[in-house]
Amino acid sequence: MTAWTLVLPLKRLAIAKSRLRAEVAGADRVALAFATDTLDAVAAARHVGRIVVVTADDALTAAATERGAEVVPDTASGLDAAIALGLAGRPAPLAVLLGDLPALRAADLDDALTLALAQPRAMVPDDAGTGTTLLAATDGAPVPRFGEGSRARHEAAGHTVLEAAPTLRRDVDTAGDLAEALRLGVGAATAAAVAELAL
Repeated sequence: MTAWTLVLPLKRLAIAKSRLRAEVAGADRVALAFATDTLDAVAAARHVGRIVVVTADDALTAAATERGAEVVPDTASGLDAAIALGLAGRPAPLAVLLGDLPALRAADLDDALTLALAQPRAMVPDDAGTGTTLLAATDGAPVPRFGEGSRARHEAAGHTVLEAAPTLRRDVDTAGDLAEALRLGVGAATAAAVAELAL
C-alpha cells in the first residue's frame, strides 16, 4: 500500500474554535484535545507514512512532536496559505486533514485514503455536506480552498467526493457538533477534557 504524507494545519489555541468559544468555557483545552485525538488517529493509520503539522502554537507543536510528526512553523496568513507551507516540496500522494475530528478512527481514515488512491484528486465533505475535512491528491498536490462552502470550491477544482465514515466527517465547530462527536465516541483526550470541564 502506498504511504501518504498527511498535512494537518492547526491554528493557535488562543484563536481556535471561535464559534465553540462563544458557547462553552475552556475552548483552548478542548481545541488541544481535538487536535490530540486527531493526531492519535492519524499516527495509528496504516496508510499514513509521514505526518506534517503546520502550527505556530507551542502546545500543539509538543503534541505533534510526541507523535512523531514533522512540524512546520506557521508563518502564513490564513488556512490555505498554512496548508501550502506543509505541502511544499512533498511527493504525492498528499492529503490534508483538518485537526478538529475528535471521533476519528484510524481505520476510517485508512479506508478513505484507500479510496482516494483511485482518483487524481479527492475530498471528503463534512457532516453538513458543505465543508471539507479531508483533501487528497495522487497527481501532485491537492488544491486547498478551505473556508465556508469549501466543498463546492474543491469539487470545482477537480476533487472527487468520496464516501466516508461519520467519524471522518464530524468536525466540531459548535456545542451541537461536540454532542454529535460524543455520540460517535471520541478519543481519550477529548473525553477527559469534556469530563474535566463538565461540558
